[in-house]
Amino acid sequence: MSEAKDRQLRALQAALAAEHAAVYGYGVVGGRIGKDRRTEARTAYDAHRARRDALVRAVEDAGGEPVAAAAGYALPFPVPDDAAAVRLAAELEDRVAGVYADLVRHSAGERRRGAAEAMREAAVRSVRWKGESVAFPGLAERAGTAPGKPAPTA
Repeated sequence: MSEAKDRQLRALQAALAAEHAAVYGYGVVGGRIGKDRRTEARTAYDAHRARRDALVRAVEDAGGEPVAAAAGYALPFPVPDDAAAVRLAAELEDRVAGVYADLVRHSAGERRRGAAEAMREAAVRSVRWKGESVAFPGLAERAGTAPGKPAPTA
């Protein structure tokens, strides 16, 4: 396998792992989110499940064995209530956007377009959850250069 294809496969696997984590995280969000935002959480959950399933196929098409979901994931903070659930949803979207930024960098053609679309969707959902945005979602935060924000970990 060429170095470029190997990097792309690693980026696909990272995106798949991030989607597994997002699906898990939205399960937690759904259990704590207020009634007024439940539909929004369900829509995001369904979107991440669909992206996860598409990434499984993409990894297989690229000659890889799709990374399996973990039995559980460590949450970045306790989620006892609606406010924490909203923060978690925004955090999940920020993390997913960062991983898709890597996939954009290591892809070309239709796969790159799809990764850019997934990054945009995650950034839009993050803005909706937070009520604010950043200039380049998934980039400055991932590099740890955003003022007052450490680089997120997957």
